[in-house]
Formats: sequence, C-alpha cells, structure tokens
Amino acid sequence: MVLEALLNPIKAEKQPWMAFPIGIIYATIGLLVSLFLFQNYASIVSISLTALVSIPLIYGAIKLEEKKDMQISDEKILIKEHGKALLFFVFLFLGYTVAFAVWFAILPPSITHTAFQAQIDTVAEINSPVTGNAFNLSGAFWTILLNNIKVLLFCLLFALLYGFGSIFILTWNASVFAVVIGSLVKTSVGINFGLFPLVLLKYSLHGIPEILAYFMAGLAGGIISIAVIRHDFGSDKFKNVLIDSVDLSVASVIVLVIAALIEVFVSPLIMA
Repeated sequence: MVLEALLNPIKAEKQPWMAFPIGIIYATIGLLVSLFLFQNYASIVSISLTALVSIPLIYGAIKLEEKKDMQISDEKILIKEHGKALLFFVFLFLGYTVAFAVWFAILPPSITHTAFQAQIDTVAEINSPVTGNAFNLSGAFWTILLNNIKVLLFCLLFALLYGFGSIFILTWNASVFAVVIGSLVKTSVGINFGLFPLVLLKYSLHGIPEILAYFMAGLAGGIISIAVIRHDFGSDKFKNVLIDSVDLSVASVIVLVIAALIEVFVSPLIMA
C-alpha cells in the first residue's frame, strides 16, 4: 500500500511526531472517501476506513513492542521503550482529532450533519446526564470514571482478540472528541479558528491522558495477543509478557483516574 510507505513502526518510534500529519492524512482520506462513496453511512464508514488504513502501522508497532518483551527483562527499561510507542499512538490520535475537527468546522452544515451524524448523536447523549450532575462533582467524577473504565476494558478485550482491534474504538473516540471541539468552535464565534487552540487545550487536558490510558490497555492486550500466537504459554518469556501487560493495565487505570479528576475539576475552568 502507498499509505503504508509513509511511515513504518521503527521510524515512528524514533520520530513520534511524524504520526501527527499521518493521522491527519488517514482521517481525511477516510472521511472524503466515505462521503463520496457511502454518503448515507459516512459517519461510521469514515471511522472504519481510517482505522483500516492504520492497522498495518499500528500492528507493526505492537509486534515491535512484543519483540522487546522477549529481549528485555528489566521492567524499567521496558516501560521507557513502551513510552516511545505510546507517544507515537497519541500523536496519531491527535492527528485524527484535528483532521475531523477541522472538517467538522469548515464543511457546510448539511454535509457536516451527514458526515458526523453518529458522533453528533453520541455527544448529545453524553451531555444529557452530565448537565444534570453539574453541581454534583463527586457524582460526575464516578460517572465519567466508570464510563471510561468500560471503554478501557473494551480496548483491552478487542486488543486481546484482534491484536490491536481497539484501533476502531480509539478512532471513534477521536471523531467524537473532534465533534465536541468543532461544535464549540462553531458556536462560539462562527468559524473562529483563533479560538481553536484554547478549545483544544480545554479538552486535551483530560482527553490526552484518557486516550493514553486506552492506548496502554490496547498495547497490553495486543502484546499478549501476539505473544500467544508466537510463543508457548509456559515459557519464561511469556511470563515476562504477562507481567509487563499487567503492569501496563494497572498503570492505564491509574492514568484514567487522573484524567477523570482533571475532566471534573480542572477542564471546566477553561473558557468557563
């Protein structure tokens, strides 16, 4: 594939920021192709196409991380190595988000409604209960945390079953995140791109650690999935993989708690 040639896993870990423009390209292609060929189902097909073109790159990165588990026994070194992959994943996610948000902001309302129908409905559903708990910070925190843990468990499960099947969930979250940002930009002062950085900051404060947690869970599940295919269950190396995956999973929950605290107590202070 031509798109696969743009970036490979080894280069991605050395230059993780390169995943940002790649994410923009992947998401833009997915959205435009879905609008031209599957207009009535564009809001879902665009996510599927974006995730589909990302699979070779992400699966290659997961295989590389699993190989490190086989070669490195020091957990501190492993965490540092995994950090490179996670940073690459976050930049890729941000690329998706920025691309979807910009297209949401600049497309005519009629096309926007078609291209992001499912995401718009999801945002409306999410906002309904949150509004009711506006003066109950503790209740809002637990609601957000439990919902995010549910998403994290799905990321872990999908990654276990499909290697890095959680990419679809993460791409979907990027599109929903983008609709929230794009909507706020549009409703504040028309299409005010001067406001875009502040809007992005408001939601990135909790959004980035939240997505990082999902990627950590996806990486943990993906490493186990690949190890199951390539190694015996009873080997010492496989035990190292399990320990590393458990550490990643526990760390992802901790990061998710921090993200929920930021979302409830810090993010609302920006553009209040």
